[in-house]
Amino acid sequence: MRSVGSGLTLQQRIDARSVRTTELFGSEQVHRFLDAARVLITERGSTDFTMHEVVDQAGQSLRSFYLLFDGKHELLLALYEEAIAKVAGQIREATGNDADPLDKLRIAVELLFEFSRPDPGAHRPLFTEFAPQLLMSDPIEIQVAHASLFELLADLVGAADAAGYLHAGARPRRMAAMTLQTVMFVAQSARPEDGAHPITAAEVWNLCAFGALSGPARG
Repeated sequence: MRSVGSGLTLQQRIDARSVRTTELFGSEQVHRFLDAARVLITERGSTDFTMHEVVDQAGQSLRSFYLLFDGKHELLLALYEEAIAKVAGQIREATGNDADPLDKLRIAVELLFEFSRPDPGAHRPLFTEFAPQLLMSDPIEIQVAHASLFELLADLVGAADAAGYLHAGARPRRMAAMTLQTVMFVAQSARPEDGAHPITAAEVWNLCAFGALSGPARG
């Protein structure tokens, strides 16, 4: 999966990545490499593997790998985007039967937190290892990778706004972007050993929905 040029706007990068991802995910050879990487990640509980190991696991050649991917980063990026799209689909399904827009948004925020936080019983190194590294190395790239999840949250925040839940003058898409970043950052920063009272999904929802002030802020 060739990287998308940094000279493009965010939306252009999202659109270009979407087209390229659709093309590549239709390739059986690409799926062999992705499946091989998943096996190694599951076995090790981390993204610590080499391209030679991926190639051997896939039964392919190193040359064929580099005809499709720039390197390990691009392979992990493809897996991460796939995982994000899967999470977005699961959240969309979980919120589909609730009629109240605010309840839908709460469910989405709490599920996103649970999916993103470190869990010793669930191997999710793409979220706990790769995503924080990507955030530090290329903040725009992670926005591209999160496009499907962002659009879901933007729809939910927009519905809550239309129902009168947001304050006057709120900008739903900007609120969705800040909510996404807040939830994932807090979740990925949390550790199971962080004291006897770890941060909960309900606390994160209360922060995103109601903030910390008991009344209007003083200007």
